[in-house]
Order: sequence, then structure tokens, then C-alpha cells
Amino acid sequence: MKSIALALAATAFASTPAMAGVYVNAESNASYTGNDYTSRTTDLHIGYEGDVGALGYYIQGGPAFTAADGADGSTDFSGKLGGSVAASEKLGVYGEISFKTDETADNAYGTKIGAKFSF
Repeated sequence: MKSIALALAATAFASTPAMAGVYVNAESNASYTGNDYTSRTTDLHIGYEGDVGALGYYIQGGPAFTAADGADGSTDFSGKLGGSVAASEKLGVYGEISFKTDETADNAYGTKIGAKFSF
């Protein structure tokens, strides 16, 4: 997975993109166990996205505000690197690597990979 991310990053920054731009992304994710609220993390990211041929890519990062039920909130740093490619006219494949720092515990990392078929 690391080699895929490095290849995406190298391609994204070594090539001149046909279409690119800066964006702001605000995202809030809440967690529940059954009906019981456990926590919420809100990311406020600044990012850059573009295309190189059939490859679409993005990189974003910024503060992550976490509020756990019954605990003081914390502010950490989070980021994402992702890309997508059109495998065919109707099939797209995408992937993402994410991270979040944590002052009191180990840093968190995540991956996402998927495919989207359009009818």
C-alpha cells in the first residue's frame, strides 16, 4: 500500500496536471455504539487536487478536533492522500491513505480501497 501511495504522489508532483486546484474540506464523523454516542472528530483540511491523464489525485491536511463522550476534547493533525483511475468507461478504482496524530496515544492510520461501477 505504501508503494501505491508513493507512486501516486510521485506521479502527482512530477507531472504537470491538466486540471488542478486548491480546496477546503470540512468533515465531521460521529461514532456510536448502539444508540450511545461515543465520540466525534471534525477535520478542517486544506487540500490540492488534480488530474494527470486518467489519474485523479488529492492531498489534504489540517487540524482534527476530537470530542469523546465524557472527556475533554483534543486538537490533533490529520491528513489524507488519495487517488482514482478510470479502469474503463464505466469502472473506476480509488484508494486513500489517512493519518491522525495523537498527543496521548499512538498515531492512527487508515486505508481505503474500492471500485465504482456506473450503469
